[in-house]
Amino acid sequence: MATPLSDSALSPLSPLKTIAVVGLGTMGTGIAEVLAKAGREVIGIDISEARTAQALATLEAATTRAVARGRLTEEERVRALARVRTATDLGAAADADLVIEVAPESYEIKQQIFRELDGIVRPGTILATGTNALSVTRLAADSARPERVLGLHFFNPAPAMRLVEVVSSVLTAPQAVAAVTDLAIELGKEPVAVGDRPGFVADGLLFGYLNQAAAMYEARYASREDIDAAMRLGCGLPMGPLALLDLIGVDTARTVLEAMYAESRDRLHAPAPILKQLSEAGLTGRKSGRGFYTYEAPCSGTVVPDALTPAAGTSPATGREVRSVGVAGSGTMASGIAEVFAKGGYDVVLAARSEEKAQAAKARIGTSLSRSVDKGRLTAEAAARVLDRITPAGSYDAFAGVDLAVEAIAEDLEVKRQLFATLDKVCKPGAVLATTTSSLPVVACARATSRPQDVIGMHFFNPAPAMKLVEVVRTVLTADDVHATVREVCTKVKKHAVDCGDRAGFIVNALLFPYLNNAIKMVQEHYASLDDIDAAMKLGGGYPMGPFELLDVVGLDVSLAIEKVLHREFRDPGLAPAPLLEHLVAAGCLGRKTGRGFREYARR
Repeated sequence: MATPLSDSALSPLSPLKTIAVVGLGTMGTGIAEVLAKAGREVIGIDISEARTAQALATLEAATTRAVARGRLTEEERVRALARVRTATDLGAAADADLVIEVAPESYEIKQQIFRELDGIVRPGTILATGTNALSVTRLAADSARPERVLGLHFFNPAPAMRLVEVVSSVLTAPQAVAAVTDLAIELGKEPVAVGDRPGFVADGLLFGYLNQAAAMYEARYASREDIDAAMRLGCGLPMGPLALLDLIGVDTARTVLEAMYAESRDRLHAPAPILKQLSEAGLTGRKSGRGFYTYEAPCSGTVVPDALTPAAGTSPATGREVRSVGVAGSGTMASGIAEVFAKGGYDVVLAARSEEKAQAAKARIGTSLSRSVDKGRLTAEAAARVLDRITPAGSYDAFAGVDLAVEAIAEDLEVKRQLFATLDKVCKPGAVLATTTSSLPVVACARATSRPQDVIGMHFFNPAPAMKLVEVVRTVLTADDVHATVREVCTKVKKHAVDCGDRAGFIVNALLFPYLNNAIKMVQEHYASLDDIDAAMKLGGGYPMGPFELLDVVGLDVSLAIEKVLHREFRDPGLAPAPLLEHLVAAGCLGRKTGRGFREYARR
């Protein structure tokens, strides 16, 4: 029978002063550093003296760097290191108030540690597992006192990452959760309370996204460099998904995904076959020196060229000459794209359905350029020259002489097809015709013309003047010189072009929106709150915005439309839009633009 915890033993008012860390790999050593710098007595335990010696050497080096960077004084460094002692026997944890286990992700290993600790630690000691893939409940149930067992999931590197997930099982005593939560706050961390399921919040959302990126690469839809660049530049992420898989470890990612799939049976969590192939070949990422990329040496972060590295400056075709560009549309996207081309030195015809709309779009560009002048990014003379390059027009007939026509109108396939039929009649032979669609089939626009070989996708991101990414979308009919033309134009206007095929979502939306949909499902299932999920992804994943912040900015109606397109294209049940998203859209709660979405906003 389980022994109940006394209130005094687990009172949040009684600090956890002595803490044992079992497992002194990268994560365990990082946790030990955090604890020691925060004034805790630390007992580092590993299976060999070589491992404990390596951990102490790592701590010495890390704290020396901290002093050099002004984050610690030399006196603080000396005191922190004095608080750390090491051992090779679990018996050293006898006096610990808290034990944090950071052993390999194996039930057998972790259960053995917990069984031994049951016979060693005091009745009031809390036992925490650092797992991010295994069931905390299963580990707790195997303990003699399961009410003392919980999850304490730090993120790598532990000294730098602020997020800590505090994971309760149905057996965990509230006092244990309160004590560990207080500790996390005292360590300068942001604790997020979550229930017990594989991946918890941050990894539960992150690893599904990483898995889809691996599958996208495996299908040869886009190169590893383009997938990573698209997510960094299109979403503001600190690292691309394939580079992140190499950092985490391909084998670790496979383990987490297998645990997630075992519970969810969601095909989006079934590990992509390439993860198995790489991990079984020992190509586990940075730690082995090779994974999706090749590295200078094992444990190095320096990527070196390999057989898959694209040769610089080579193109199978020469592009067509482009001196003038037509932009069709009068909205924010159209005016932003016109500004980009004019800044790049092109003469631009900005055409809308009426002269008045075209003039209003040019006026919007003038306002944008004025802001750039105010911020010192442009001189007044340069801004005036840019604006002079833009000619507004109330008819698409004005595109007769342009070399590149870019459509940036409403995301409605029939409306776009009608426009491309018009462009086919108006534009001169040899002109390149591009669509900025983010989710519709480019080939459908191409087939509305008599020259589908001249049609390509150029998906700019909003706001176009600021966002560096352009997804260049080839159809099966697009000519090589048309593709080369658009790549050359992107370079001239200082955008980073990534290549992808003509399928729903291209790269960014195909990876981004399933992640957003899964976040909605977490709230729908009452697994975690909006605030905790947003905090987890910003602090644990380095995302510039949490998923619900982003959904409200994008617009829930826009998000739902993209989710429906992805679901229709790929026919995967896991991509079906979350019912909560559909309900909010039906209620008119569309995000910031309506004053209410997942959150409420003050009316302007």
